[in-house]
Amino acid sequence: MAMLTATPAAAPAEARTVSAAPATRVAAAAVPTPAPRGWQWPLQPRPPVVRPFDAPEQLWSAGHRGVDLAGPPGAPVRSPAAGIVVFVGVVVDRPVLTIAHADGLRTSLEPVVASAHRGDHVAAGQVVGRLAHGASHCSPASCLHWGVRLGEDYVDPLSLVLDRRPSILLPFSPAAARS
Repeated sequence: MAMLTATPAAAPAEARTVSAAPATRVAAAAVPTPAPRGWQWPLQPRPPVVRPFDAPEQLWSAGHRGVDLAGPPGAPVRSPAAGIVVFVGVVVDRPVLTIAHADGLRTSLEPVVASAHRGDHVAAGQVVGRLAHGASHCSPASCLHWGVRLGEDYVDPLSLVLDRRPSILLPFSPAAARS
């Protein structure tokens, strides 16, 4: 019987990852990445963010598992990406619409008076409803709560519409500026 021994080689430098953060079920964007193609803001034009995503430290901890976008009651609410409407109904006291996307992400929009129905295929940017009057947790102001999940993990919706990579400033070269 022969014995086979091996010594693992170190991974290339570009493949090594170090993380000091504890694991969490909330998938906040840990590494800045460009926004995926095809995702849009659910309110147009680009709305002010009233309250950003706030990942809780633990599943049961306080946090804000989505973003609140300012918008007037009755504003058209659009599908942020192509998908299938999988839920239209009331959750607690707010009308909610949920869309499943091909990449495994699920968008929830509230409070929305839906014009789309369960089973409808929707395109990115297609109007799926209108922002409901008075059912917002931003009261007395009006806002759209946009939540996104991948499986059971919450994702920051802004990571889907904003390029959060750091800006890189190149050195100024007077010679290059003249050409």
